[in-house]
Amino acid sequence: MSVKFVVGYDGSQASEGAIRFAIAQAKSCNAVLVVAHVLEWSPYSFLTPTEIEERHKRRNEELKRAEQALIGPLIAKIKSEHAEVESVIRYGNIVDTLMSISADCGADQIFIGRTGHSSLSTRVFGSVAGSLAQHADVPVTIVP
Repeated sequence: MSVKFVVGYDGSQASEGAIRFAIAQAKSCNAVLVVAHVLEWSPYSFLTPTEIEERHKRRNEELKRAEQALIGPLIAKIKSEHAEVESVIRYGNIVDTLMSISADCGADQIFIGRTGHSSLSTRVFGSVAGSLAQHADVPVTIVP
């Protein structure tokens, strides 16, 4: 059974720190590193079928853009330092989606930066890091 670490990445300076720390921890125990990027997306149930189709097209474009511009280059860099790395890009609520990714891949731990690119609502209702620490089923390391 291999050890897996999920690390949340949004391109912020804090998430860069979380990546560096997670790589060091993964190297120390030969863990697989799963880099997770979550694009926030709210479901609008009141859209017309045409609007839903257009929104789906934009969603696919955003996923491709995130893969090419953000996650692809990061994974290539990490592979030069740590051989076992995977990536996951999903839409959804950041906390719920990171917990889902963690459960889906059988992660042993989640790493997250203390602050990141968050919206006003996140600042008002609680941080991603704090919510993960309270609700995740596995240990969460919050990297300053």
